[in-house]
Amino acid sequence: MAKAEGAPAFTMNQLAAFVAVAEAGTISGAAERLHVSPSALSASVTELERALQSQLLRRRKAKGVSLTPTGEAVLSRAKYLLHQAGELEADARGEERGVTGLVRVGCYPSLAPTVLPVLVSEFTTSHPDARVEVNENTQDELTRRLESGELDLAIMYDLDLDPTWQSARLAELPPRAVLPASHRLAESNGPIDLGHLRNDPMVLLDTAPSANHAYFCCARAGFTPHVVYRARTYETARSFVGRGFGWTLLLQRPSASVTYEGHPVVVKDIGVPSLPAVAVEVVWPPDSLLSRAARNFITLAVRVAEEGRLGIPRKS
Repeated sequence: MAKAEGAPAFTMNQLAAFVAVAEAGTISGAAERLHVSPSALSASVTELERALQSQLLRRRKAKGVSLTPTGEAVLSRAKYLLHQAGELEADARGEERGVTGLVRVGCYPSLAPTVLPVLVSEFTTSHPDARVEVNENTQDELTRRLESGELDLAIMYDLDLDPTWQSARLAELPPRAVLPASHRLAESNGPIDLGHLRNDPMVLLDTAPSANHAYFCCARAGFTPHVVYRARTYETARSFVGRGFGWTLLLQRPSASVTYEGHPVVVKDIGVPSLPAVAVEVVWPPDSLLSRAARNFITLAVRVAEEGRLGIPRKS
């Protein structure tokens, strides 16, 4: 039978043989574990190497095998593919299986301190045989890693996201101004007019997509901000504000009213102009075949958000 278009040149049995030999360290040891002959197992690995056109193992007489650099890279992918294949088979048969395996979750840095601890804690408690690997990064980098398959999911703002991506909404956050305690508007009652800050120095959270969003909000108020300092992290921007260097615009409400140095800051809602709230979502590429563990992580995240335990409002 001719190979179907798009089908790989290798088989799952060849991948399983390679993983078994790599884990056992010897072909004979892997063969004993799998109840096959060493010659058949060695032939399977050789066929896989031929299909991939790369050497995966160094075979040394009486010293077992060792992985080549390519073999080390292929091993983790092979384990992932075998795990996915097992889950596909179980799902098709309607079998109930425990949640196992690794979920690789990315998160935008300003959201991470609020959402990751509770989600990782509850997920690993509920599914002790599963693991979560986290990566904090800019939205551009998170997007790249999702597209390349380095991440399974990412928690980020719904700003400049590809509309074809799949997502589950966790919260909606309105833009807020963060002011030094000594600022003239700090003691004002109610929401402020963002336009009243047009002549004040600004500390810009200069990471994608926060910077573009801040410029958008100021443009809606009819001005271009006077940026005097650029910060790469949420806490640095807040600390600069606490020192009186300027004001900033953030989506995430600070968990404390003082900075690390003990300087107070004041968070003000914005009444004018009317600015749309920004959604916080867990996202994944449209063609991604999510593992059972990843699907369970999404379900947990939505439930924890609905219960109001993420520390950010479900609705603005």
